[in-house]
This record gives sequence, structure tokens and C-alpha cells, in this order.
Amino acid sequence: MLLAIDIGNTTVALGLFDDRTLLHHWRVQSDRDKTADEYGVLLRSLFASAGLDPAAVGAMIVSSVVPPLTPIFQALGRDLFGAKALVIGPGLKTGMPILYEVPLEVGADRVVAAVAAFEKYGGPCIVLDFGTATTFDAVSAKGEYLGGAIAPGVQISAEALYLKTAKLPRIDVRKPARAIGKTTVGSMQSGLYFGYVGLVRNVVSEIRRELGAEAKVIATGGFADEIAPEIGEIQAVEPTLVLDGLRIIYERNKGTA
Repeated sequence: MLLAIDIGNTTVALGLFDDRTLLHHWRVQSDRDKTADEYGVLLRSLFASAGLDPAAVGAMIVSSVVPPLTPIFQALGRDLFGAKALVIGPGLKTGMPILYEVPLEVGADRVVAAVAAFEKYGGPCIVLDFGTATTFDAVSAKGEYLGGAIAPGVQISAEALYLKTAKLPRIDVRKPARAIGKTTVGSMQSGLYFGYVGLVRNVVSEIRRELGAEAKVIATGGFADEIAPEIGEIQAVEPTLVLDGLRIIYERNKGTA
């Protein structure tokens, strides 16, 4: 079986595939201070709770936007699973030309999500990833990664209000009952939620103006389920899009590990 791991700034997503079937997936906190041993204890616990044997893992692939954690998970693959982890980066075939001015600047998760979206939906398409940052990635009709946009994630925006003001509280972002807030929390939720809906709609509209109005829009990430119903342009929500992309790229690189 294949273990796919996406290391993000806030969470680490893990998916266990049997051929093309995603059997189990988990999310754990991304912690730069954890050692390979500590993550190993956590993964053993996850596998045990699912009735799985770590020995069943025969291969591993990793995408990471947190460089200090990349060697931690490479060591974990070697010590816990006896597998050399493939790491998304130079030398690995993605099957997608990167037309960024400096291709190495593109986050691994952005490329992986774009690969999965094009494989599933074709192009042109726009991939929205609602993570720590919200990214908008454009893929051409020919399957080329063109670039995109990066905005602060909605939770970062909420945290900035709390940290940079004297009296505003820390809140969870959710759709309020009304746009005219009657409390401080309600007013903050209105500004954050409806403001973010407007941001997403406008960026998608501008990218479509350049990419083509027929471009499909696929969303993923932690806030996707919350915001997608408000944005008619989003045609599909794919919670495991990056894990699926890792599996696709692994299949294109079998024999490299």
C-alpha cells in the first residue's frame, strides 16, 4: 500500500491507498518541534485505531511546504515503514509543465493539487485551496500550470484582528445569521465571512477573464465546505485532492524509490 503525506503549515494530511482506492485518511497538527520518534508514536496509534499494520505500507510519497519537517518524515518512512519516501521536487515527474517564471518557487501542494484537478476534471481549471493561505491555481486546457494568486487564509485574517487590536476577541469564522452584526463577534463574523466570499469571487472572476470563462473551479482545504455553498462558480469540492494528486504522481514515478 501507498502512504501519501502532505505536510502543511497548520496540519499534516495522511492518506493510505490500496492501488487507487483511498482506504483511510487522517489529519494531525503540523509541529516543527516533533521528532521522527514522536510522529512515529502518533502514526502507530492511528494505524492501530484503524486496525492496520504499518508493515502493509510498501511505498511513501511526501509533499511539503515546511522544510524542517521533510527529513523528519523521510526518516519516519525509513524507520517505521522501511520505505524510501519520494519527495515532490526537482527530479520527480509530475506530468505537468510548470510555466511559473521560477518553477522552484511554486509550493509543492499547489502543483500536486493542480495535477489531481486536471486528471479528474480536465482543463482549463482553477484550483482553490483553503488552507493556512488561500491559493488560486490556474491550469491551461493543455494541462500546463500557469500560476495563480495567494491570499491570507480566512483564519489568518481572523487571528490578525485579534492580535492587532486591543478589544476584539479571537473568534471562529462561520456564516453569521445576518450581515448587520448586533454584537462584536457577529460583526466580526460578518466582515470576515462575507468579505472572504467577495474576495474569492473576485479573484476567480479575474482569473477566468484571463484563462477563459469555461474554466472549471475545484475547491479543497479546510474551509472549502463552509464557503463553497456561497460561491456558485465552484463546481466541485474535493477534500482529499492533494492526497489524490500524490497518488497520481507516485504512479508516474514508480521505480524511483
